[in-house]
Amino acid sequence: MQMQKPIDGALVQDFVRAAHGDLERVISLYKEEPALLHAVANWGGDDWESALGAAAHVGNKEIVHFLLGQGARMDIFTAAMLGKLDIVKGILEIQPNAIHAKGPHGIPLLRHAIIGGVEASGVAQYLTNIMEGATTQ
Repeated sequence: MQMQKPIDGALVQDFVRAAHGDLERVISLYKEEPALLHAVANWGGDDWESALGAAAHVGNKEIVHFLLGQGARMDIFTAAMLGKLDIVKGILEIQPNAIHAKGPHGIPLLRHAIIGGVEASGVAQYLTNIMEGATTQ
């Protein structure tokens, strides 16, 4: 397996910033450097953010779906925002403490579900029930 050369940090940051809301820029940068798909920006203070994480925490489903379509790796935060209850439940069964995990910028898992709107309301309710100590069935 051949090692890829490191990607310029400024390019990674540009890609991640664009993923908050500029689909055209995301597509353009991805075409220029496909390895950006799995790159993460380090904003300091243990604040790591991928383009997928950026799009997910602002609820930009169009960009999320583009990135997933290119092979971005689904995570619990994106699954919560998209309302993928089966994925969220599966992760929490294996890793129960993930209920307290923080995504980019320290944004909690429940906030990702809330930003997902109506489609993610089942996930938001499920997470709320867990945090309030209700049954998880």
